[in-house]
Amino acid sequence: MGAGLAAGLLLGLVAAATHAPVLLWLAAAVRPVGAIFLNLLSMVVIPLVATALFAGVAGLGDLRQVGRLGVRTLAFYWGTTLVAIALGFLVGALLVPRGALSPDQQAALRDLTAGDQGALRQAAEQIPGGARFLVELIPANPVRAAVDGALLPLVVFVTIFAAAAAALPVEKRAALTDLADVATQALIKVVHWVLWLAPLGIFALVLPTVAQFGWSLVKAMLWFILAVVLGCGVFIAVVYLPAVALLARVRPGRFLRAGLPSMLMGFSTTSSLATLPMMLDAARRDLHISPAVAGFALPLGASANRGGSALFQAVAVLFIAQLYGAPLGSGAMFQAGAAVFLASLTVAAVPAGSVVSLFPAFTATGLPLSGLTILISLDRIPDMFRTMTNVTGHLAGATVIAAVEGERVG
Repeated sequence: MGAGLAAGLLLGLVAAATHAPVLLWLAAAVRPVGAIFLNLLSMVVIPLVATALFAGVAGLGDLRQVGRLGVRTLAFYWGTTLVAIALGFLVGALLVPRGALSPDQQAALRDLTAGDQGALRQAAEQIPGGARFLVELIPANPVRAAVDGALLPLVVFVTIFAAAAAALPVEKRAALTDLADVATQALIKVVHWVLWLAPLGIFALVLPTVAQFGWSLVKAMLWFILAVVLGCGVFIAVVYLPAVALLARVRPGRFLRAGLPSMLMGFSTTSSLATLPMMLDAARRDLHISPAVAGFALPLGASANRGGSALFQAVAVLFIAQLYGAPLGSGAMFQAGAAVFLASLTVAAVPAGSVVSLFPAFTATGLPLSGLTILISLDRIPDMFRTMTNVTGHLAGATVIAAVEGERVG
């Protein structure tokens, strides 16, 4: 996978720099291969979430243990998300001002992007907020939620169903848990087959994107991208790895070796959901996390834990404020932080969802919605790093929670 990623980056950069017809043709030709690979991974996500989560929760037995596991898992995810937001504001405040535009350039930028606000507002309306978000957590039709790919409502339904099964006598719930466990193992076997195509699939995903944007995009928004990349690296180094080392007693090197394939997959596909099957396999096989904890913590993390996305959004708020010459005071920063935290729980399943879900933060701080257009245009590179960070957080959370529950992990 690392070789496929490196080859895609190298050939993509050469294609962007030289515009060689052969390389541009190759970039276009391999795009369907990347889509097929991503579809093969995605097709097992919903059934794997349902079976792994059910087996994990129902296998716990005691409903008090189910509740305790849920509280601990969410406390880790949400606590680290708050740290990510604070770190994003810090890194953004240090680096983003270095790329400030002149007042004339700021005015020209406002004029250039003013016409895009209507489409962005319409896209943002897809994001549930407030009371609507709470209502939609309970799916009226769980099958419809699965069909629509609404993972968080599906997680809620499966958790409730599995908790009810856990309350049954052991001999009655055994039939359900055994079936769910066998189905989970069969789906993971499918993932192993798909991963034989991983080097080619990752190459086919990365090459067209890099060939399209090249270094010009990186140069144009260098400080913003650098802030996101540096922030994600610092976040992993000072939050996730110490948590794994201190709370789970797992050496950081051991954890990174176990999580590296999942991190590379998240980096390449920019999808935590597509990486979920590989995370489940790594948690069980390499980190020795029980199916009960892995099957609960990882699907929940994929739907409700986005520390990397929250960090990106905090940097993005400062970046657009700087770009348009709209400095934020302490009150506006607090409002933006609160909006980013809530948005990290409701990132929509739409293209550039982490960008579109910044709508509430922009509204709260008075930033121009046209700034979202700029973020969308350069989103691919930050998306790779924030998704890799999210995946690292999912695995770190599962490792820490397993250790807190008394398991020997690592």
